[in-house]
Amino acid sequence: QVQLVESGGGLVQAGGSLRLSCAASGYTFSTYRMGWFRQRPGKEREFVASINWSGGSTNYADSVKGRFTISRDNTKNMVYLQMNSLKPEDTAVYYCSRNQGTWDYWGQGTQVTVSS
Repeated sequence: QVQLVESGGGLVQAGGSLRLSCAASGYTFSTYRMGWFRQRPGKEREFVASINWSGGSTNYADSVKGRFTISRDNTKNMVYLQMNSLKPEDTAVYYCSRNQGTWDYWGQGTQVTVSS
């Protein structure tokens, strides 16, 4: 069965960095676009970044462009989100997801809290 497991969240001061990881299993990872989403307190889940199957094409939400970097390692079935220059408004639960036309599988999420 498809499983996505996020890790790497935590508490960090504004201006700091975190690297989130997502371990995928149960399917042919290297053939799917992957993405990161987040849900801020009191808000709906929103798109953060995505990466195509090879890692050669990425997309970012305007709010994180230039600060966050998505990457993947198809030999390890892993997708990453490097988050730099974090702001208090980046506080959220971060989820990774798989895309097969639609975002069809989700992890359980990892909490990121940025203190001011």
